[in-house]
Amino acid sequence: MEKLMISGGRPLQGTITISGAKNSAIALIPAALLAESEVVLDNLPLLSDVAVYAEILENLGASVSWHELDNQMRIDPSSVRSIPMPNGPVKKLRASYYMMGALLGRFGEATIGLPGGCNFEPRPIDQHIKGFEALGATVTNEHGSIHLYAKELRGAKIYLDVASVGATINIMLAAARAKGHTIIENAAKEPEIIDVATLLNAMGASIKGAGTETIRIEGVSEMHGCRHSIIPDRIQAGTYMIAAAATRGDVLIDNVIPKHLEAVTAKLLEMGVHVDELDEGIRVLGKASYNHVDVKALTYPGFATDLQSPMTSLLTQAQGVSVLSDFVYSSRFKHVPELARMGAKIKVEGRSAIIEGGELNAAKVKAMDLRAGAALVIAGLTVGEGVTEVSGVEFIDRGYDHLVDNLRNLGANVWRETLETPTL
Repeated sequence: MEKLMISGGRPLQGTITISGAKNSAIALIPAALLAESEVVLDNLPLLSDVAVYAEILENLGASVSWHELDNQMRIDPSSVRSIPMPNGPVKKLRASYYMMGALLGRFGEATIGLPGGCNFEPRPIDQHIKGFEALGATVTNEHGSIHLYAKELRGAKIYLDVASVGATINIMLAAARAKGHTIIENAAKEPEIIDVATLLNAMGASIKGAGTETIRIEGVSEMHGCRHSIIPDRIQAGTYMIAAAATRGDVLIDNVIPKHLEAVTAKLLEMGVHVDELDEGIRVLGKASYNHVDVKALTYPGFATDLQSPMTSLLTQAQGVSVLSDFVYSSRFKHVPELARMGAKIKVEGRSAIIEGGELNAAKVKAMDLRAGAALVIAGLTVGEGVTEVSGVEFIDRGYDHLVDNLRNLGANVWRETLETPTL
């Protein structure tokens, strides 16, 4: 186990190139199982979740070649079988639930242990199950595993009670090879859904309307391999934008789609941060003082809930009192007690955090989930004296590849150390 050491007080300066989207990759890799021949994924981020997925696919019989230096994964799913996976690597990541839709779509059956991952709030999969059952599958929960079986999947009209990204993608995966026409209403609109639909269509699927609230899918009997380049990671990009502002730096974030970051850009501008949008990049230039703002985390195209935690750290640098509310996950505030250890003045009331601006101090803190970890790193970068120690680095590694190298290249003084094992 490791901890991240941060000697802050240095403005971030320079250029950073954003890698492929984590939230796309964790859906695109299982989607490849729907093909009968090799799928090549380019611009793949170097993340621990990707490594876990490679292990899962190999356990199912796929041939997986991961070229980390080239950010490429080649997946040959021709020999895959739907082997029950009640335990093992599926327990290590939340997104293993995408195996349900992929295996159900290709084989008509799957047994998947209930997934793990970040535990900041219970995230039920009832909308996933609702969609599978509408397509004709029988779904049971036995001894902590989800069992899915369908003699034949048939298209259906499915209305999601909640515009869930995971449910939208999972239903797309299963419906891609179902017989007949499927309509998903109140579908989530995130860019990662469009990315998955683009891959599936390149594999031979017929999906229209991805990125809107109504997705139409005409099922096909066979799908083939293809080559696909993953979209840039908007959450990673937004995190570095926030970090640049928090440290009063000057950073060009390259290889991004500015439209995906409009909500972040709007709030930074409202605070007084200078933001320039380029064709495939965004330049963030910090200032000495910032205005307080109110932020509401919403489903896309609103302010991303995944950026709520990092934004909390930035708001500690603003003058006055800001209110940050999360209308996606009500309990996503596990970073707040850790920021309080650093001197942050934050009070949580229901779905909102009330943040009073002020200086932070170095402290020993622990990341409780992926985005909370990013928030603590940003907080540490703002501290002018002392060294901030962030444990729970394994969470951060799930979503930010080459974090230490990237921050060092921007002038930060950060390094990893081995976490001492307490003696009994």
